[in-house]
Amino acid sequence: MGIQLIDKFRLGLAVSAAKSVTFGVRTLRLGAASVLPGSIARRIEPNLLRSLSQQVKQGIILIAGTNGKTTTSLLLRTMLEEQGYRVALNSTGANLENGLVTALMESTNLFGHLDVDYAILEVDENIVAKVLQPIQPRAILCLNLFRDQLDRYGEVDSISKRWTKAISTLAPDTVVIPNADDPTLSYLGQNLSQKVVFFGLTEPEKYLEAIPHAVDSIYCPNCGHSLDYEGVYLSHLGDYTCPACGFAKSEPDLKSREWEQVLVGLYNKYNTLAAATAAKELGIDEANIRKAIPKFQPAFGRAEELIINGKKVRILLSKNPVGTNETIRVVTESNNHTTLLVLNDRVQDGEDVSWIWDVDTEKLVQRGGTLIVSGDRVYDLALRLRYSQESLDNNLNLIVEEDLRKAIATALEHTLENETLHILPTYTAMLDVREALTGKKIR
Repeated sequence: MGIQLIDKFRLGLAVSAAKSVTFGVRTLRLGAASVLPGSIARRIEPNLLRSLSQQVKQGIILIAGTNGKTTTSLLLRTMLEEQGYRVALNSTGANLENGLVTALMESTNLFGHLDVDYAILEVDENIVAKVLQPIQPRAILCLNLFRDQLDRYGEVDSISKRWTKAISTLAPDTVVIPNADDPTLSYLGQNLSQKVVFFGLTEPEKYLEAIPHAVDSIYCPNCGHSLDYEGVYLSHLGDYTCPACGFAKSEPDLKSREWEQVLVGLYNKYNTLAAATAAKELGIDEANIRKAIPKFQPAFGRAEELIINGKKVRILLSKNPVGTNETIRVVTESNNHTTLLVLNDRVQDGEDVSWIWDVDTEKLVQRGGTLIVSGDRVYDLALRLRYSQESLDNNLNLIVEEDLRKAIATALEHTLENETLHILPTYTAMLDVREALTGKKIR
């Protein structure tokens, strides 16, 4: 009993200290306080993540992957809240341990009592193995694995092996929901003893014309032989079989053409299917899931749309080759002719920006129009675009502007009244862009 009282006291002290920090940071407009409170609280109570996770009534849904975590999390929250459930969420995208703790503490009282039905936690792909045991999730969504921040993470194979080893130790009734179109994740799901339900696309008419340059995994995860693709939707995601060992794409639970999406981009169709599959596994009726989808509001930077000076602005986070190729696809399929690209190389972005040479910028350059580039690595980006030009005589107007606010102003000037300005920033650049546009910091 004495130990329990000490634990409760430490829990209450940790949460109270964190809430005081949150109040101070937000009152002084120093940021969103999405990480620091968790860092301080964990110094007082190192087991805080486990203590809070155990209090979630219906269970925790963990969402992992390179792209799409935030949008999928918010979609699933919308579906659950429409059914009257109380949901905790790390909505700012702070997906390391301190961010997870901070998100859970948002819903506690001063004594550390957590009163929510579900918690949806998006988790950085590199810490999945570390947090599974303290969290003990009810369900895990495995969205995709692409090359992202290679200076920190390495190739996708090493990550998938860690995921498989960690997930295999969880309870048998844990629901694992992998992307069937990703060979690595489909193989992961086929080799787990837990309940596995797949999501993916079933729309061959949306195949790309060819496998893109920024492809990550076109070899069989079982035997190493080259996969035979009937077609790809983006990067290495598609319909495939292995001619050597018979490994093949798993069957998705939902027929994708029967589901609408509310955000532009094929990658957001994946996010919709992932959230819908998870909601269905949590017991929500399909009809109610469909009703909830149109009520979804995107997170900042994830196809978020703003009106600035009477002009429409759409922010499309572009932080790695695959994601940037998809946002470029959105831009080139539109009738808008002004685009702002912003490249930073801060810690949260990954300090290695060589990935821009794996992006199919040629498609963006060939359509012409006005491209404004800015950010910490503006000249690297400008060089990449120049190398994408077959001739300097095309209709491209390339403007290089070091100062981000001036770059935004220039981009707005070149955007016609009936058009949309697309802004393609890396992660920290997205935060800077949004602050410049709205005057609000997100940290």
